[in-house]
Amino acid sequence: MLDESAAMPRQQRRRTLAQDAVNLPNLLTLARIGAIPFLVWLLNSPTPLRGFWACIVFTLAAVTDMLDGYLARKLGVVSVLGKFLDPLADKLIVMAALVWLVPMGRIPAWTVVLLLAREISVTGLRSVAASEGVVISAGQEGKMKTALQMIGIVALVLGYPYHLAYLGLDLGVVDMVHVGRSLIYLSLLFSFASAAQYVRLFAAAVEANEKANEKANERKRAPG
Repeated sequence: MLDESAAMPRQQRRRTLAQDAVNLPNLLTLARIGAIPFLVWLLNSPTPLRGFWACIVFTLAAVTDMLDGYLARKLGVVSVLGKFLDPLADKLIVMAALVWLVPMGRIPAWTVVLLLAREISVTGLRSVAASEGVVISAGQEGKMKTALQMIGIVALVLGYPYHLAYLGLDLGVVDMVHVGRSLIYLSLLFSFASAAQYVRLFAAAVEANEKANEKANERKRAPG
């Protein structure tokens, strides 16, 4: 017979995950993932109009990235599912946009390879750290990297020259591809600076954990 005491926690976990999936912050995160096919479709046949709408889609996705975390904390619905989906959604939409921009000639392939390699490496490092009970938070370099990357992708998605003016100052015709590339190149510097910071923090945290474990073991071996 099925052990009811074992079945109950599984049913409770399933209900909890189902409830987590339909709370507002996670719905926003899922909407961000759902926007990826639409973004790719808009970029597939580039025109100034489709580039404008692709920019709107990506910008709205970036806004929901900031909003879902705030709402989760404000409403008290921070969940394991949300902690998994939120960074996943960010990486998926950024990866989709960058990869799709390569054949369009708007960003070199080597840049995308370096950015994705950094993201995969840092994600793996943070996963290992979490398994050791170490939480590594994003530093200022990582936040700056994200901001530059998002703005750079928006410019690359727009992807055409525009006549711009700001506060009555005529800026002339500005090629958004050049603006976007410059921002992405700059974000590369912050990417590797933040990756180096993650490695230092990881090494320091692991060393501190090992020392704490050694002291705990010494206390256990010490005669009472």
